Amino acid sequence: MGKNLTSRAEDYSKWYNELVIKADLAENSGVRGSMVIKPYGFSIWEMMQKELDQMFKETGHRNAYFPLFIPKSYFSKEASHVDGFAKECAVVTHYRLKTGEDGSIVVDEKAKLEEELIVRPTSETIIWDTYRKWIQSYRDLPILINQWANVVRWEMRTRLFLRTAEFLWQEGHTAHATEKEAIAEAEQMMHVYADFAENFMGVPVIKGTKSANERFAGALETYCIEAMMQDGKALQAGTSHFLGQNFAKAFDVKFSDKDGSLNHVWATSWGVSTRLMGALIMTHSDDNGLVLPPRLAPDQVVIVPIYRSEQEYDQTVSKAKELVDALRRKGIRVTLDSRDTHKPGWKFNEYELKGVPVRVGLGPKDLENKTYEIARRDTLSKELVPEDQAVQHIESLLTDIQDNLYQKALDMRTSLTHEAEDYDSFKTLLEEKGGFVLAHWDGTPETEERIKNETKATIRCIPLFGPQTPGKCILTGRDSARKVVFARAY
Repeated sequence: MGKNLTSRAEDYSKWYNELVIKADLAENSGVRGSMVIKPYGFSIWEMMQKELDQMFKETGHRNAYFPLFIPKSYFSKEASHVDGFAKECAVVTHYRLKTGEDGSIVVDEKAKLEEELIVRPTSETIIWDTYRKWIQSYRDLPILINQWANVVRWEMRTRLFLRTAEFLWQEGHTAHATEKEAIAEAEQMMHVYADFAENFMGVPVIKGTKSANERFAGALETYCIEAMMQDGKALQAGTSHFLGQNFAKAFDVKFSDKDGSLNHVWATSWGVSTRLMGALIMTHSDDNGLVLPPRLAPDQVVIVPIYRSEQEYDQTVSKAKELVDALRRKGIRVTLDSRDTHKPGWKFNEYELKGVPVRVGLGPKDLENKTYEIARRDTLSKELVPEDQAVQHIESLLTDIQDNLYQKALDMRTSLTHEAEDYDSFKTLLEEKGGFVLAHWDGTPETEERIKNETKATIRCIPLFGPQTPGKCILTGRDSARKVVFARAY
């Protein structure tokens, strides 16, 4: 399998698109802007789902499922919400087709819906209409629900995983008796996302809040995690929203408190999507293909027998099966590629392209010397390891690769993080170096919008941690409480 990938230095965007397709992750479909997630790509998404789902359940959440279609009238109940999504909504107007006089398939105008339906871009409205039926008393709270689903947002410019008209995600929706509980929930889920990004994906992130311009439509506060890609562009990796009582008031969701008073509930919503696949690819991969962190790799180890004769094939496969069993007893995900339809060199190339963390080669000389040739994907280095030490070596190697990928990504982010004290240096840094640029901002939407229009950089977040030194806005010279994080972004 030849890689023939465009190098990242030559054309990062082209490299990304080629890698997604050649590594068998996804491809464009017959529906404009939508993708087919192929089995290998979906298996990585399943690993993400599995780990995130466990983290959600450990924090008290349960899964449910809500309808794909949302009555149009529901959107009009929360004005800022409909404003935020109106341009991206797909609308269902009819429920039947018919054959025209010329044999073509046409919409049956007699089958027009009494009320048009929106294909969900997000589920706050349908869920809060449901919660009205579920909540009467403080005893019914909190409600901690998550759903794994697909959503549709009619994007004009699309890119596989990063921005598609339909994508997969999870969305949590919670209801609380107090403002304090709801804020704590929104903050907690931001920390859960950061934990997952850093400890499973190997992607360092900055935790913060969005500016008013960048908040989720209908939220009072949006918490986020922001990651940096190798090309110097930021990527929003997850968001968690404190919705206040906006949706409860819009859908009249009240509860009777312990003292008998009637109050509107407090809400949050939070989500991550298949965009995380894009983050994973762009953070770690290289010109040879995909690089996967072991904790999310569907196959952590692949064993490739090397042989010339049928007898050597039988001997190497038999020995390889022993290693497979030993590794599986340790909980390691391992595949033995014993196909006789492809040569070992082709397989080595394929698994390098697909980013399998550890590759084991086993040939007649290894049988004779009682060794395995063990290669690691992150550094492309390999060594001969005695067979009685192989399992322990692979165990520690997987840990080392996971740690190394995170540290490498952290070093990359550090090299792409800069500070600007004035507008000229700010613009120069964005043009010449890219990355995160920390700079003072006066807190006004007008200044933020002007900077965005003039530089294409947005405020990625107002960091929750780090120094809070007062200064002067780089554009207006007005007082600023602290530096915020700017970047050009996906």
